[in-house]
Amino acid sequence: MSHRERMSPVDTTWLRMDRPNNLMMIIGVWMLEGPVALDEVEAQIADGLLGYRRYRQLVERTASGVFWRDDPNFDLGRHIHRIRLPGRGGKHALERLVGELASEPLDPNHPLWTVHVVEKYEGGAAVIFRMHHAIADGMALMDVTMKLVDGPQHRAASPGGDHEEEGFLQGLMAPVVAAINSGAEVSGSAVKTALGLVRDPLRAAGLLRDGAGVAAELGYLLIMAKDSATRFKGKPGGTKRVAWSEPLHLPEVKAVSRALGCSINDILLSSVAGAMRRYLSDCGDRTAGVECRALVPINLRAPGDVELGNRFGIIGVELPVGIEDPLERLATVRRRMLALKTSYEPQTTLGLFAALGVLPKIVQDKLFDLIVSRATAVMTNVPGPAEPLTVAGSLLKQSLFWVPQTGDTGMGVSILSYAGKVQFGLITDVALTPVPEAVVRHFHEEFEKYLYFVLLDAAGEDEAEAAQ
Repeated sequence: MSHRERMSPVDTTWLRMDRPNNLMMIIGVWMLEGPVALDEVEAQIADGLLGYRRYRQLVERTASGVFWRDDPNFDLGRHIHRIRLPGRGGKHALERLVGELASEPLDPNHPLWTVHVVEKYEGGAAVIFRMHHAIADGMALMDVTMKLVDGPQHRAASPGGDHEEEGFLQGLMAPVVAAINSGAEVSGSAVKTALGLVRDPLRAAGLLRDGAGVAAELGYLLIMAKDSATRFKGKPGGTKRVAWSEPLHLPEVKAVSRALGCSINDILLSSVAGAMRRYLSDCGDRTAGVECRALVPINLRAPGDVELGNRFGIIGVELPVGIEDPLERLATVRRRMLALKTSYEPQTTLGLFAALGVLPKIVQDKLFDLIVSRATAVMTNVPGPAEPLTVAGSLLKQSLFWVPQTGDTGMGVSILSYAGKVQFGLITDVALTPVPEAVVRHFHEEFEKYLYFVLLDAAGEDEAEAAQ
């Protein structure tokens, strides 16, 4: 008998957020060092994924709700493909392929995932993962990833503790949401509140109080001012491009952050803001006073919670793109990050997602559009394993991922720490930012400015000691 289970309200929200010009897919890329046993890699990935029932299930929409149901015609061949890049098949060709796959919808008649194994990539192979956001969030998918590699069961890094800095804001939040989880029901008052917000969000802003998680601060999320109008914002066309930088060495980033008296996250955020400013300047745009808000997912899972599904909230982080001086920009970022420590936005947005999941889609779209229209990008970081991993005996030398963009947001920024390195990736819509490489290359340059300041200060101290 076919197994069927009701989809949680939060996951339903992410399922229904698909749009033709912005698909709700999480994209991941592995680069494996040769030699690579491709058959063994494919078999190991299949065994790991199919250990979760969800990867055999399709989405069933009925009058009574949305369900996960076993696919009676499941065929692994629909989901795992082997391909080759055109020409010499280098980095640029792989970036172009990933962008094309990010623009291509998943088949709604079957489980919402695919894997493309790219042969002969830089003497080894590349693996491209596509999974719908309704299946899981980034933290859960990191744990899934750990079940696809060699050796004993690895566990993805968790926020807090030794990984707090690498967690990129996820360790910032002490409170953990209790009212909303995968099995929570949304009260009738939450539904009425959400409907009231659609009719008149300004009037309702001061009245939002609900035990299901839609709290007063939700009013701020819905009426906060829009960020600066730049070429990064507009109507996406649906054609995506991706790019990634060469990884930074994590010990080097840590050393620079200590020397400048800030966190690793502050350095990375300021470098991203600087790269965006440089791109706008290169295009001849005015940058003074520009603020770009990024929607940042914040992990709200309890310790040890690695179940599939989505358990995160969102906060709005304002990037001081218009500040040219690197140290002034860094100080501004640090001040803003410290202010976010007492924010309850993540909990309230998780409650919002649950409420939206039981409302008509037209209501969901109107409410969520109010939030995403006030932002330029979605930005996230997932802490990966500290040690190098292997897959079917081949070294996993580089790992990347890209987050989906919601509504009319046209940019996704991803940062992943893995094996002592920090990887920066960017996905953009061609209609808004046609050449993401032009932004990515500035990221390294902006970080190197901070490294230069540290080295210059150290040289000055050495000279002072020698003169004594």
